Amino acid sequence: MKAATRKRALLTEGPISRNIFSLMIPMALGMIAVVLNNVVGAFFIARVSTEQLAAISFTFPVSFVVGVIAMSLGTGTSSVVSRLFGGGNRDDVRRITGHAMLLAVACALAVLITGLLTIDPLFRLLGADDHMLPMIHRYMRIYYWGGVFMVAPMIANSVLRALGDAKRPAMIMTTSAVLNILIDPVLIFGLLGFPRMEIEGAALGAVIANAITMCASVYFVMYGEQLVSLRNFKARLIGDSWRRILHVGLPSLASGLVAPLTTAFITSQVAGYGHGAVAGFGMAARLEGLTLMVLMALSAALTPFTGQNFGAGRLDRVREGVSFAYRFSLGYGACVAVVMFAAGGLLTRLFGLEAEAREAALLQMHIVPISYMAFGISMTVNGALNALGKPMIAMFVSLSRTIAVYAPLAWLLSHLFGLIGIFIAAATANFVAGGIGATWFRMVYKEMLADFHARAAARPA
Repeated sequence: MKAATRKRALLTEGPISRNIFSLMIPMALGMIAVVLNNVVGAFFIARVSTEQLAAISFTFPVSFVVGVIAMSLGTGTSSVVSRLFGGGNRDDVRRITGHAMLLAVACALAVLITGLLTIDPLFRLLGADDHMLPMIHRYMRIYYWGGVFMVAPMIANSVLRALGDAKRPAMIMTTSAVLNILIDPVLIFGLLGFPRMEIEGAALGAVIANAITMCASVYFVMYGEQLVSLRNFKARLIGDSWRRILHVGLPSLASGLVAPLTTAFITSQVAGYGHGAVAGFGMAARLEGLTLMVLMALSAALTPFTGQNFGAGRLDRVREGVSFAYRFSLGYGACVAVVMFAAGGLLTRLFGLEAEAREAALLQMHIVPISYMAFGISMTVNGALNALGKPMIAMFVSLSRTIAVYAPLAWLLSHLFGLIGIFIAAATANFVAGGIGATWFRMVYKEMLADFHARAAARPA
């Protein structure tokens, strides 16, 4: 699609459900492609040795943090760009986009330097021993050098989504996953005349795939949409752009980093009931992650939709879009809860879980999915609030679920009722976050509507 066709904010007109689904469905497909890529990559490494698979597992927390940094910068960029694009400020969109790319490079260099200098102390802290560290070194020294190839596409794809185009970012994510799946066995096992690199091949395969897709995503932004201007690289303008991006990006980063810490704490609580309980909890959590991808895609779709319509002064469409997302979350959450309750026994048998693990998995699958509808509402609110430039409120909604309710309530109820108390705490936290989010968004919307009417009344006739 050429730049001329993107001069109009497409999400400010037409059926709201179609606008949101046009963003949401490609995002969900792209997320699924990334998950499948991770699973296949782990499968290939497992064919080499269990030790190298364990070494890769030690790198997951670090990879997660780098991914959260990239996603947070993307969220901040999407929020700013969608509002500017909705208001017709294309020159400012060019400036923000160029400066966001520069910020991606700066963050990638910071991760590279910090990462290379801290491999030993960091992974010893994570529990790696002298046997594992050499293998972790072989992987991470390549992974860190490829950081810029991961962060830059995240920024470029966020800009494209902010324009209302989710198909090309999804195509880029899927292409990256497919390339990685094709390259990995060649480099890991030394096929087609290449040397056998094993764990280093897995790292290099990801870097090559990300580098190729980075070129594609940057090309779409710079030449397809002509959204990067090299004339705006002045210190004052760069500082302003980075401040606006990080205004949303930093709270998003804080929320993203708290989630795995909460998960680690919950896992430690479940571990008190035996290895079987942990196995069942892990299996149910993986199924939960797959089912929640739809709601994650919905939340991500709300950011450009809300931003464009807010920038264009279409607060009515903002309200209707959020209401549609609420209804979708309620319907989807109810369907997932029914399926999990009815098919839980079959799924646990397919996974071959033993009795103790099966009991824990069924407890989670029968209790927690009831609250997915409320969790979807809280995620919807997060996406909308970030788009409206209210990231601190979005962060508080997220933290109300994880830190304020889930962790302390899980500790209390597990002592009172046993393992089932942890799952009751998870469902309660989702309902609390959904209620707080919906209430807070209604208050923010009323304030913005009153401000909009006041500014309209103050304008000359």
